Amino acid sequence: MALEVKHILVIRFRRVGDSVLSMALCHGLRQTFPEAQIDFVVNDGIHTLYEHHPDVDRCVVFSSADNQKNSRYIKKVWQTVHNTRYDVIIDMRTTLRTLFFSLFSRFRTPYRIGEKKWYAWPFLSHRVDNHAAGTGSRVQQNNLLLQPLSKITAVKPSEDFRLYASDKDVERYRQLMEDHGIDFSRPVIIATPTARLEYKVLPSQTMKSVLRRIIDELDAQIIFNFAGREREIALRYHHEMGDDPHIFTNIEAPTLPDLCALMKNCDFFFGNEGGPRHISQALNLPSFAIFPPGIDKTIWLPCEGERFSGISPDDFMPREEQELKQLSYQDRMSLLTEDRICNRLLPVIKHYCKS
Repeated sequence: MALEVKHILVIRFRRVGDSVLSMALCHGLRQTFPEAQIDFVVNDGIHTLYEHHPDVDRCVVFSSADNQKNSRYIKKVWQTVHNTRYDVIIDMRTTLRTLFFSLFSRFRTPYRIGEKKWYAWPFLSHRVDNHAAGTGSRVQQNNLLLQPLSKITAVKPSEDFRLYASDKDVERYRQLMEDHGIDFSRPVIIATPTARLEYKVLPSQTMKSVLRRIIDELDAQIIFNFAGREREIALRYHHEMGDDPHIFTNIEAPTLPDLCALMKNCDFFFGNEGGPRHISQALNLPSFAIFPPGIDKTIWLPCEGERFSGISPDDFMPREEQELKQLSYQDRMSLLTEDRICNRLLPVIKHYCKS
């Protein structure tokens, strides 16, 4: 008798961008098992993106306190898998900590799927080698975790990692933007000139020069998006650019749903690679991102094309050659000159920001 899949648990700890890309896997599960309940394990704060998502029925939220104290973490994992009898568990990271979900459910859950790691074999029923060379973008790699379920039914993978914003929130942010001086008859660009991880950031002078050319050539309004300690850097950039009135640092999005609503009122996203860029793509906002050395654009930019594009040092010198020449990180980053960025970026912005 074939297994009837009623309850599915997807485990996706880590950062915003990773969780956003995992929505394609959840969408594939929804299409394959439309009647199943899909629960999503995610960190506190990030869960607000998925509370009303059509491909997630329930968020299982782990707070910082849950994650920091081992006894508390293990107790919550135990409660999660014993309060609901899961037919399928998909462990998207397959770490020693996440494997507790499979350990505690190994006699209850027939399909315990994760990455092919040497230490995972006693806990998982199916290990998938989804990070080998040629496995594609991160979304395609994630979708390989669905393959074992083909023993049950015809799997329907998807590359759609869509996010949503409520009409009420979108309208609220539109009014807020107008109140702060945004003119919607002119291009509105949301930009991340900084990033949470310092190594991902384009050198400040190059970033400011690119922003200046966007303003000069399009008369665009640029809203700086930042969080936490990025705020000070973003304000400094604005000041060093003469407190240009084209730049707005006073329209903030304190929560992730707020950021979605803000982005839905913008025409384009530009900035350093990171979680906000993934969110913009999930909202179908045209985007152009800066991919720093060591971040593979072919993996982290799903569905690359005119609407969702970016630039990487690898575009101008193959990574093998960079390594052969023993280029420093700074030398690799210097391959991303103002002209190279603008030659690709400006035509795309002009195409999507026709006033």
